[in-house]
Amino acid sequence: MKRILVAYDGGEPARHALGTAIDLAEHYEAQISVVSVVPVHPGRAPMDRWDDAAVHAEALADAKLILSESGMTADLLEPIGDPAATIERIANDGGFDTVVIGSRGLGAISRFLQGSVSGHVATHTHATVIVAR
Repeated sequence: MKRILVAYDGGEPARHALGTAIDLAEHYEAQISVVSVVPVHPGRAPMDRWDDAAVHAEALADAKLILSESGMTADLLEPIGDPAATIERIANDGGFDTVVIGSRGLGAISRFLQGSVSGHVATHTHATVIVAR
């Protein structure tokens, strides 16, 4: 385990994911990158607060502070796109061997209607995926 990608949106599941990644990075002397994807939902209105780039920039600043308090630094990534597909692409193209992502704890109906980012990433990346709860 040398390169860890953490999906981070500032929520409690993401904080658990970041904490898990920090523990792993310390143990394995691995590098961390943190990604917060600004979602694009074509034709959807109104936009919700999670669609705002400023929210994602704030989440990355939060992650940077948490990492700094642990004595670590990380590459911070803020791409725009479909969150699940974008995290998958970054993990695969970036040569990450581990992805840590939080679980929103969606029920079966919500997962069916909204899709599960963690489920997509777990089944579509070449890396080991850890879903933090």
